[in-house]
Amino acid sequence: MRDRVRIGVVGAGLIAQWEHIPNLLRLSDRFVLVGVAEPSASARDFVSRHFGVPTFPDSDALLGEPLDAVLIASPDFTHVDETVKALSRRLHVFCEKPLCYGPVHAEAIIAARKEAGTVVQVGYMKRYDPAYEACLELLPDSAAKLSYVSVEVNDPDSWPYVEVHPCALVNDLPEEMLAAGRAAKARQIAEALGFEPAPDIRRGFGDRYCSSLVHDVNATIGLLDRLGVPDGEIVGADFFADGRGGLGTVRLLGGQADWQMTHLVVPAVADYSERIALYFEDRIIELVFPSPYLNHFPTRLAVRQSDGRRLETREIRPDYGEAFVRELEAFWSSIATGAPVRNTVEQAKRDQTLLCNMARYVASRGTSAEGKGKGDREASAQSAGSAVA
Repeated sequence: MRDRVRIGVVGAGLIAQWEHIPNLLRLSDRFVLVGVAEPSASARDFVSRHFGVPTFPDSDALLGEPLDAVLIASPDFTHVDETVKALSRRLHVFCEKPLCYGPVHAEAIIAARKEAGTVVQVGYMKRYDPAYEACLELLPDSAAKLSYVSVEVNDPDSWPYVEVHPCALVNDLPEEMLAAGRAAKARQIAEALGFEPAPDIRRGFGDRYCSSLVHDVNATIGLLDRLGVPDGEIVGADFFADGRGGLGTVRLLGGQADWQMTHLVVPAVADYSERIALYFEDRIIELVFPSPYLNHFPTRLAVRQSDGRRLETREIRPDYGEAFVRELEAFWSSIATGAPVRNTVEQAKRDQTLLCNMARYVASRGTSAEGKGKGDREASAQSAGSAVA
């Protein structure tokens, strides 16, 4: 393998325009950005003018170029097909989250990866956040005193940050292409869940769980693994606020602790807050993440403990390293030096299994606004309890 990896980007939405394309260009000692595939003419024009990068109307045209790897940042429902297509050409793959909707799709990618013998890394950038890495080091040696894990996210979506980054919105695609995308997404979600969900469950699962909360699920599982906490039992889940909110509760350690997670879009408030906190009997360890669209805003890592009546709060700031850049550096290292992949397909499968089972829990309770048939509720309930079953 040459020192510089020849890479193509599939998809030129905001995450590619704001993060992946400029970061690949920044890492020019490691990557050669061959081109970007995107069906939107306006986005292609922006990428060509702003970054000086060749563009292609689809991934087939891009894959006709000499490549070593692809970075997939196209819509969620395309991730499985684009990943498998790249692996069939024995290319290395970096794929944005969610890698897929369900474990059945992850198994297909695992098989394709095995056949290709190449690297597949999932874009969970929080695992490369310096504060997250420092948090792993601060955790106690066991979970004996763990009582509660809290994940809370309020998110305005991307609109407050459009003025921060130059961009071109992808808003010129033909309706037939959009309709085909919606149908593909609905089909994959039904395959992942094992039944045809009601519209609100399909929307909540695809958007709140898989496109948003999955980041925090993956990060929290990493913290729990460090503590030696096994997968727990789902005891609550819901979609609310007309699909803008999704939540779940997992019982850990046989009831010694609970993990509660919530993601809510607050569309008219330009405020982003993302917090993961672990409560022990003798300390609280908290991570507060900035908006992912604001580069080099350090994540706040704090530890609160008491000495008698005196409360002490210690804040740790390891450095100003950018997680989006560091994950690409790690991808290059796995390709060029054989370094272990930190964010694997197997981890993504585990994340999606949990999210699928939370959606099944909602369906089994029959709480969807449109309602569900008795047969669907019974089928869903069969696998709604365990976090990973």
